[in-house]
Amino acid sequence: MYQLTTTPIAEEQISALPGQALGPLAELFALLETAPWSGQPFDTSNPRANMLTHAFGERGFATYVVLEEQREVYVIRVAWL
Repeated sequence: MYQLTTTPIAEEQISALPGQALGPLAELFALLETAPWSGQPFDTSNPRANMLTHAFGERGFATYVVLEEQREVYVIRVAWL
């Protein structure tokens, strides 16, 4: 298991999400606690980097950083388009 932490900016963005996004976001957070490398590289020119993005729901995505040695995931941005 990985410990998941949200940054203050991500927390603000989460609080602004519509209600329909909260269930899928919770599912994504559960996934990131067990399989954080399932996302896509944030920078496609550096596919082995530890900053990734992952879609959730119909229109959401989260950007996060994986610290493998510490077994931690930091969600740094959340958006609903």
